[in-house]
Amino acid sequence: MGDWWQRNIMEPGKLPLLLALAAFVLTFAVTRVITRLIRAGKGPFGNVKAGGVHIHHVVPGVVLTVVGGFGAVAGGRHGVWSALAAVVFGIGAGLVLDEFALILHLDDVYWSEAGRKSVEAVVLTAALVGLVLAGFTPFGVDGMSQGELQDRANVIATVAGNFLFSLLALAKGKARLAIFGVIVPLIALVGAVRLARPGSPWARRFYARRPRARARARLRAERH
Repeated sequence: MGDWWQRNIMEPGKLPLLLALAAFVLTFAVTRVITRLIRAGKGPFGNVKAGGVHIHHVVPGVVLTVVGGFGAVAGGRHGVWSALAAVVFGIGAGLVLDEFALILHLDDVYWSEAGRKSVEAVVLTAALVGLVLAGFTPFGVDGMSQGELQDRANVIATVAGNFLFSLLALAKGKARLAIFGVIVPLIALVGAVRLARPGSPWARRFYARRPRARARARLRAERH
């Protein structure tokens, strides 16, 4: 375990990235719990207001992201300051992306259907960072054996194939399956092989001369 940690985390300088990801996911989870408690009127928590204005947590999130980002650039990839800056950046990014839908719509849609985009953005971000940590970018690792090189090649090939399935699912108008499929390959495959949603790029391109496929797509969309 110690050799793996040294070779895959410390040697390529991925410790700040790991700390940022952990802080990002933990901040998102804690923030969601607190906001639900506030909404239910439970616990000691409450909305933050200044002069009658509701201060959304995206505001301190932006501040922490800026501070952590510039701190990480100044601190490099090693040292205590770099690790601290990574944690601050991860906390800020978690607060910002938790209200991604608010930024996108310029409206408080946190608890609406549109607010799900925040969760999707967090899942996609965590998945992509996780892929980097898992070895999707193995550059900077020295002295790998032939077996380790083969293992990394297999991982990259698997991720590339799964990414292709996610792109197909996205082209078929199945954004949620595409996003969650980044983590779970079978989910992306389901979205890639099933009928496209009406109005999706895939339907406009490939169902234009297939009235039966268009009708089945519309019927399935109405059922859902």
